[in-house]
Amino acid sequence: MTTADMDRGRLAERTVRVLAGVVQRDPQTLHQDTRLFADLGMDSTNALELLMTLEDEFGFEFDPETLESRHLETVGSLTDYIVEQAGG
Repeated sequence: MTTADMDRGRLAERTVRVLAGVVQRDPQTLHQDTRLFADLGMDSTNALELLMTLEDEFGFEFDPETLESRHLETVGSLTDYIVEQAGG
C-alpha cells in the first residue's frame, strides 16, 4: 500500500465519520458506493451542513468553482473530491 493510498484511507475514514454524524447513521453501514441522496436521504440542507462540517474537520474550504453535483453522488466520489482538494 502506498502513502497516497494510506492518506486516502485516512481521509475516507474521517469523511465517513463526519457524514455518519450529519445523517445520524452508524459509520459501519456506510461504504464507498453508498449514495448520499438516494441511500441516505440527504437534501440540500444536509449537503450544506456536511460540507461545512467537512471544512472544519479538514481545515480548508472547498473551492465552489470546482464543486459539482457529481462530487456528492457517493461516499467514494466525495472522498475523491476531498483528496483532490487536500492536494493529494
